[in-house]
Amino acid sequence: MNRTNFNISNRAGKNLGLERCSLDIKDKLTTTASELPGINSNQTAVSKGNILIIDDQPNSLRLLTKILSEQGYKVRNVTSGNMALKSISLIVPDLLLLDVNMPQMNGYQVCQYLKADPNNCEIPVIFISALDDVFDKIQAFRVGGVDYITKPFQVEEVLVRIENQLRNVRLQKKLQISEAREREKSQKLIEALQKIQASQSQFHLEKMSSLGRLLAGVAHEINNPISVIDGNLYYANQYTQNLLRLVELYQKALPNTRSEGNKEPQTLQTRGSGNGENVHSSSYFLHPNTTTRIQEEIESIDLEFLKSDFPKLLNSMKVGAKRISEIVKSLQNFTQLDQGQLKTVDLHEGLESTLTVLRHRVETQLNDLAIEVIKEYGNLPRVECYKGLINQVFMNILSNAIDALEEDMRQIKSSKSHPTIQIRTALLDKQRVAISIADNGPGITEVVQQLMFDPFFTTKQVGSGTGLGLSISHQIIVEQHGGKLTCFSTPEQGAEFIIELPIRQSQ
Repeated sequence: MNRTNFNISNRAGKNLGLERCSLDIKDKLTTTASELPGINSNQTAVSKGNILIIDDQPNSLRLLTKILSEQGYKVRNVTSGNMALKSISLIVPDLLLLDVNMPQMNGYQVCQYLKADPNNCEIPVIFISALDDVFDKIQAFRVGGVDYITKPFQVEEVLVRIENQLRNVRLQKKLQISEAREREKSQKLIEALQKIQASQSQFHLEKMSSLGRLLAGVAHEINNPISVIDGNLYYANQYTQNLLRLVELYQKALPNTRSEGNKEPQTLQTRGSGNGENVHSSSYFLHPNTTTRIQEEIESIDLEFLKSDFPKLLNSMKVGAKRISEIVKSLQNFTQLDQGQLKTVDLHEGLESTLTVLRHRVETQLNDLAIEVIKEYGNLPRVECYKGLINQVFMNILSNAIDALEEDMRQIKSSKSHPTIQIRTALLDKQRVAISIADNGPGITEVVQQLMFDPFFTTKQVGSGTGLGLSISHQIIVEQHGGKLTCFSTPEQGAEFIIELPIRQSQ
C-alpha cells in the first residue's frame, strides 16, 4: 500500500466510519435541500452543464444526484474509479464530483490519471469527502483538484462551488474560442500581408515589363529616323565642304580681276555651258587661269548632281527629325500618368499614341506578314479620365492582341486569313462611350474567359507574362473609372474587348 492509500485509510478510521457519515449526510442534505426553494428556481434559469459524480457510498451518490438534477444539471454517477474512467472515455463531462476514499482506485489516483491525459486534463475536479484533514485537502489540490468540499456539506455551498467552476469552464472556453479567432485573424492578416507584398512585387514586375515593351517600341521607332539622319550627315558635310571650297575660289579670284579700262565684261563659260550659256559679272573680270581652276573644282564636286541631291538629302533629314519629334510627343502623351488628376482627353489621341509605340510589332511580323490595323473612329466627345491609366489599358489589350496573332502566325496556318486588329469607337448615349479592340487570332476559350481578369492568371509560358495586365486593366476601367471591360470570343474566331467609359466621372 502506498503512502497516499495508507493516509486515507488512517483518516477514514478517525471519522467515525464512512457509512455513519453517509447517513448523516443524507439527513442533512434532505433537510437543507427542502429549505432552498428560492435557490432552485433561480438556478434553473442558468445554463447548466454535464456533471459526473464518483462516489462508492450509494446514499451520498443518490442525494447529490437528486440535488443537482433538480437544479437542471445533467447528472451521471458511478461508484468506482475504473467505471469513472470508462464513462469519461465515452462522454466527457463538464465537471467531476469525486470522492477520495474508494476501493481499488482512490480519488487521488483517478484525478492523477485524468490530468495525465491530454484529452481530459482540462476537466475541473471538485473533491467531496468526509476527510477534513489539511493534508487531504493539500493532496487534493496537488494532484490537480480545483476545489474541496467536506462532508457533511451545505447545499448552498455545493451549488455555488459547482456553478463557480462551471462558470470558469465557460469563460475559459470563450477565451479559447476568442484566442483561436484572434489567431485565425492574425494568420489571415499575415497571409493578406504576404499576398499584398507578392502583389506589389508582381505589380512592379508588370510595370517593368510594360516599360520594357514601351522602350523597345520607342527605340525601334526612333532608330530608323536617327539612322537616316546619321547616314546623311556624312554626305551633307561633304557637300557643304565642296561648296565652301568653290565659294573660297571665287572669293580669291574676284578681288584681283577688276578691270579698270575695259568696260566690257569678260564672259566665263562654266561646266555644262556647251549650249552657249554664259555667266556674266557686272563688276568683275576673271583671269583665264582663275577661270580654269574654278571650272576644274566645279567638275570635281559634280555641281549639277550636288544641286539636285543636296536639297533631297536635307529634306530626308528634316523628315527624320520630324518623325523623332512625333515619336517623342506620342511618348509624352502615352506616359502622362496624371494619376491624381482627372482630365478631359481625346481617346483617339491615346489610341494613336499607343499604336505609335507598338508600330514596330505591328509592321514587322513573321512570314513577311504585317498586322493590318483597321481604324473606324466615331465622333467621340472628350472624356474625363486618368489619361495615363487609360493609355495603359490600351497598351495591355493591344499587346495581348498582337501576342495572340504572333502565336497564331508561328503555327503557319495556311488557311488563316490576313492578321488583323480592328479598333472601333462609338458614342453609346449621352453619358457613355465605347472602344472596341478586336483581332482575328485563335480566340479565347470559355474557361479562360472566366479567369482572365483574375490576378496572376496567364496562359503564356513562364517568363512571358506576369498575369496582371488584364487584371490591372479591369481594375482601372471598373474601379477607378466606373466603366465596364468585357470580352467576347469564340475559339478560332478571334477575340473582342469592349471598353465602356462614362463621359463624366461622378464626384
